[in-house]
Amino acid sequence: MKVAVVGATGMVGEVMLKVLAERDFPISELLLVASERSVGKKLSYKGQEYTIIGLADAVQAKPDIAIFSAGGDTSLEWAPQFAEVGTTVIDNSSAWRMDESKKLVVPEINANALTKEDKIIANPNCSTIQLVMALAPLHKKYQMKRVVISTYQSVSGTGVKAVRQLENEIAGVKGEMAYPYPISRNALPHCDVFLENGYTKEEMKLAREPQKILDDRSFSISATAVRIPTAGGHSESVNVEFHSDFDLNEVRRILNETPGVTVQDNPDTNTYPMPIYAHDKDEVFVGRIRRDETQRNSLNMWIVSDNLRKGAATNAVQIAEYLVQNQLV
Repeated sequence: MKVAVVGATGMVGEVMLKVLAERDFPISELLLVASERSVGKKLSYKGQEYTIIGLADAVQAKPDIAIFSAGGDTSLEWAPQFAEVGTTVIDNSSAWRMDESKKLVVPEINANALTKEDKIIANPNCSTIQLVMALAPLHKKYQMKRVVISTYQSVSGTGVKAVRQLENEIAGVKGEMAYPYPISRNALPHCDVFLENGYTKEEMKLAREPQKILDDRSFSISATAVRIPTAGGHSESVNVEFHSDFDLNEVRRILNETPGVTVQDNPDTNTYPMPIYAHDKDEVFVGRIRRDETQRNSLNMWIVSDNLRKGAATNAVQIAEYLVQNQLV
């Protein structure tokens, strides 16, 4: 496989290279691609140095797969150009997610919808991925009616500028601000930009993307997204109302048997998911599983995952693996 990583110098791009190496993805030729200001710089992969190239040169090279993590505007402009030369693009931005002509894919859930004709494939939002990983098997069994979610998202989801802001504030150093307020010792109910309806874009992604991934508009989702001063890993408090009643032991069994999901749920030993334990792991961790005693057929749970891995890089690489394994590229 001739593989291009677009946005190779960014936070997610660096993790993509790490995941590709860890999973020993079959690469015969690797193209590391970034913006013009990074062209000519060097990056290493598996002990070998590579020179960063620009997008035009990458298109001319006609890679088999291009994994994008370079922002929505870049994806809108360049993904179609890669697709025109026969490259299959896996895009990590929000540019194509709600485009009806593009697939929105979490491999464990809906990779079987992919075909050779899918030349631009969308990677879901990081918070969406961990949410649907837990919800999909339960929806199949009990049929979701309504989901209410509050997120507790790390600064790494905003990018390196936000990570630096947190580090500077902890160290007592004045520096560039990624957020309108301090993030250390604080919580900002503000992820992405506000829309006319009073929700943020992040909250509306959580409301709409799961319906597309599960190909089902029969359930509704209401979200509040909050940024907290953790360096990595997103957490979610999730309340789900089902059409059917459930048994808690069966819920735990279903989640335990779901590939990519790990149940950590034992109050007696203070066992529950936390970002510090999810760091650098690919699983989605679920705990605090309990019945909502105020509402029929309703469940509460706590979901945690490394947002740069399963929430972004690993999910994209898993899509690429599925394409290769099923000869779709």
